[in-house]
Amino acid sequence: MKLEVKRTEELRQLLQQASYAYYVLDAPIMEDTVYDQLYRELQDLETQYPELVTVDSPTRRVGEKPATQFTSVRHNIPLYSLENAFNIDELQGWDQRWRRQLPAANSSLADGVEYVSELKIDGSAIALTYENGILVRGATRGDGVMGEDITQNVRTIRSIPLRLTLQTLQAASLPEKVEVRGEAFLPLEVFKQINEERQKAGEQLFANPRNAAAGTLRQLDSRIVARRRLDFFAYTLHIPGWDDTSIANTQWEALELLEKMGFRVNPNHKLCASIAEVGEYYNYWDTQRLNLPYMTDGVVVKLNSFKLQEQLGFTQKFPRWAIALKYPAEEAPTRVENIAVNVGRTGALTPLAEMRPVQLAGTTVSRATLHNSDRIAQLDIRIGDTVIVRKAGEIIPEVVRVLKELRPADTAPFIMPTHCPVCGQPVVRESGEAVTRCVNASCAAILKGAIEHWVGRDALDIKGMGEKLVHQLVDKGLVHSVADLYDLTADKLSALERMGNKSAEKLIDAIAQSKNQSWSRVLYGLGIRHVGSVNAQLLTEKYSTVEELATAKQSDIAGIYGIGAEIAQSVYQWFQIDANQTLISRLKTAELQLASTEETILNDGNQKFAGKTFVITGTLPTLKRDEAKALIQKAGGKVTDSVSKKTDYLVVGEDAGSKLEKAQALGIMQLSEAQLLEILADSD
Repeated sequence: MKLEVKRTEELRQLLQQASYAYYVLDAPIMEDTVYDQLYRELQDLETQYPELVTVDSPTRRVGEKPATQFTSVRHNIPLYSLENAFNIDELQGWDQRWRRQLPAANSSLADGVEYVSELKIDGSAIALTYENGILVRGATRGDGVMGEDITQNVRTIRSIPLRLTLQTLQAASLPEKVEVRGEAFLPLEVFKQINEERQKAGEQLFANPRNAAAGTLRQLDSRIVARRRLDFFAYTLHIPGWDDTSIANTQWEALELLEKMGFRVNPNHKLCASIAEVGEYYNYWDTQRLNLPYMTDGVVVKLNSFKLQEQLGFTQKFPRWAIALKYPAEEAPTRVENIAVNVGRTGALTPLAEMRPVQLAGTTVSRATLHNSDRIAQLDIRIGDTVIVRKAGEIIPEVVRVLKELRPADTAPFIMPTHCPVCGQPVVRESGEAVTRCVNASCAAILKGAIEHWVGRDALDIKGMGEKLVHQLVDKGLVHSVADLYDLTADKLSALERMGNKSAEKLIDAIAQSKNQSWSRVLYGLGIRHVGSVNAQLLTEKYSTVEELATAKQSDIAGIYGIGAEIAQSVYQWFQIDANQTLISRLKTAELQLASTEETILNDGNQKFAGKTFVITGTLPTLKRDEAKALIQKAGGKVTDSVSKKTDYLVVGEDAGSKLEKAQALGIMQLSEAQLLEILADSD
């Protein structure tokens, strides 16, 4: 018994640490499958020895407390987690269990029972509150009882309606309050683009779409959230006090109602007449899910009847009427044939395991990042080792562990190079950093990466300047910095491999067109460490010219909301380097945009309100007046203080005064804050 007591204490501590890291810090310390195994072990021990159960056991909790950076809010209806099943036998066990738990007086409800099967989206749960059809609150799941208010971030998700569309319903009146639950997630293509941008900026890559979605929702700057293009599927509807049972009696009807309200519902849900049919659905998607544009790690199974759900109720943690049937993690063994070291545009040396090709999650995997020397030491990975590679829920293949019992006798520990594998110059690892870097600004690898970043879609967007062409330009000595691109001629380009006269002239035109790109794009294109496209926009909004930014104090840069000390230090130090000052001078001579002009501002965003004049009156629900003004101006509109015949729109908040009366007399169109945000959300 002493061993069981000790083990339950160990498991509780491990699971609580993992839960805190996952839900509060957004920094998971173990894989989901490992957590599930430990959780199941604790469950089994507590079932076998009920006297070991404690009130603080992870099996008696929904989750950990939310982080404190956002305002904590109490959910009107708790967000319960789901019990997990890991195979069809466990699914059948759940089906038998809820039938036994059904009160005898209501046993007839189990006759002809139907199940709704829905793909379990691998994202982040959100609770939405609508009052009188208007979105008033969005909150994270948190611990299921208390979440974090992320309304401003939720508003940026375009698949979440700011106003419900209920005109198609035959309801007597609009419900005063509607609660909607769903999953925010990153489509795989968007996730790939985000990681490509982070790689170009020298930032750490997200491991999977789930972590990226959770981290995005908890960004303090909603502009970053907007750029990451989260998506949303609704899956649960609550209408407190709504007695019209003709509207929705079942989960299936609720999904249809959610669609009528303007929500996206996963189109791959299915109404099943038996548990065997649920199993068929699960087996079908086990392989077909690999073709989906988003990640799914299982199937959520719910009893369709709301009346049956009500009779079964909840345990302390789970609804009895639903379960998550999860797919097993996919792992495969393979052999490490080589460990290569790549050099990125920031000089970072990244070790890569080159492996015998293996099939994982529908793709052939032959390389996996090893991150840095610390990770290599932790794994003790060597050339010739047999390793386990994992891609379950992961986009980026990773080496999970080394099978040391299969290690050949002649292997040797891998040591990171002391000199750059490209230019041969010594590399450095600064104190407090895990990354080893080449600091030779003339390194061909750094130069190639810098130019690829400069010509990329989110920077100067020079079409036709692909990776192979960039490598030719550097290898042949035609380009030594991004400024050299603007000295190229059609004659020089036409001499390159697979580059005729017509293609050369077209590329020269594209390079010339890039001179019209905005100051914020130029700043992003410079590739200053930690400065992504959003940060570049924030910096150029504060400093309208390169001279202002180049002479700004580090403390002033750090004071910009959304920037912070690390980015400020990187920007400040970049402008102190003589070579960078020379680069700016050459770009100025080439007539690139190094200042925010009226023209570049207009070219930089959508212009939904171009030529329109606005007046704002009253107190808006969530936006400060300056924030609303900035949004309108960014969309090309003009904001004035007084209403006149030239006013196109009046944005109306609470306690509106004489401006509203004058606007009504002149017949000027009025907009609420929600309507303004909805127009902006649809402006692309």
